[in-house]
Amino acid sequence: MATDDDLLDVLTALGVRVVVADLPPDRDGEYEHATRTIRLRPRMARRLHRSVLAHECAHAVYGDVPVDDRRYAERQEARADEWAARALITVEGYRWAETLHAGHIEAMAVELDVTVGLVRAYQRGLARQGTGSAPPTTRTSRMQPTA
Repeated sequence: MATDDDLLDVLTALGVRVVVADLPPDRDGEYEHATRTIRLRPRMARRLHRSVLAHECAHAVYGDVPVDDRRYAERQEARADEWAARALITVEGYRWAETLHAGHIEAMAVELDVTVGLVRAYQRGLARQGTGSAPPTTRTSRMQPTA
């Protein structure tokens, strides 16, 4: 599981800076590729903060820029959520939370210290792999981009 420091290390390597800034009410964070800047709303709860930081980190990793094509923009957002989910949720942690909370997504999110959206993103990844639950444990880097 990636920590905030791990994510900040990735961002430092990419030349991206993180600032806390007032954002529109409908935004918790944003990535601006032209200035290599992530802006985060101040005073977020811990699990929201780490989830948003990881999501925006994914946009930086992929070099995402705003697009007018709604479907492409939705794919960028889903990809960023799935990258963030892989970075913040371990296979073992997911298995434990799923068992402990009998698949109750909100309780699993609290247990995993992420947002409900990232639990759902993790589950989308599992569905694409053709499994209903976490795959066997493997030691691959979740911090690397995937298509």
